[in-house]
Amino acid sequence: MQARRRPALVVATGNPGKRKEIEAALVGLDVEVLGLDSLGGVALPEENGGTYAHNALIKARAVLDAAGLPVLADDSGLEVDALNGEPGVYSARFGGPGLSDRQRCRLLLERLDGVPDPQRSARFRAVLALLVPGGAVYLFEAGVEGRIARDLRGSGGFGYDPVFYPRGDDGRLLSKTMAQLTPEEKNRISHRGRALRLLRRALASGAAALDGGNCCQERN
Repeated sequence: MQARRRPALVVATGNPGKRKEIEAALVGLDVEVLGLDSLGGVALPEENGGTYAHNALIKARAVLDAAGLPVLADDSGLEVDALNGEPGVYSARFGGPGLSDRQRCRLLLERLDGVPDPQRSARFRAVLALLVPGGAVYLFEAGVEGRIARDLRGSGGFGYDPVFYPRGDDGRLLSKTMAQLTPEEKNRISHRGRALRLLRRALASGAAALDGGNCCQERN
């Protein structure tokens, strides 16, 4: 009797940091996680939506059309209260194209020059979009509150991690930026980590299915 193939899930991101976090969050589930490289170089479309959910769906639909497999895409952003919620959905393009993550962080700190700590409140938000052939769409959203640092701290993570002090589950501000946390510490409290736990629970329980059934139970 031929063994059943594990259902596949394509991660629609060109960001290796995001892909690594997603793969780590799904370890132990009965699902094969694939990257875009396994599809022979599918190009991601421009993220021109007005919300995180819209941008995640734009990416997921493009990859679903190309691959014909279940697709997981995400969009996330940093919302700074002193900047009226900027950079928000434009976080990855803040300051224009061609800037590195650290250059964007420095630009953000320049924009906040002179803003006192109590007014440097901010949050990360993430939306995951899971699309399945046949039309099923699942969205998972989560966030983490925090404060913008006064300089870059830490070398881990990616994006704005070096300038963001997160609040823990107890609501207290941590003394480390996201970039100073271990991957395990970050994934436990981060916006994406929290959204991925919602996804994992949905897959494991059958509330979200990749192949029409309870496809992704925990492996023993």
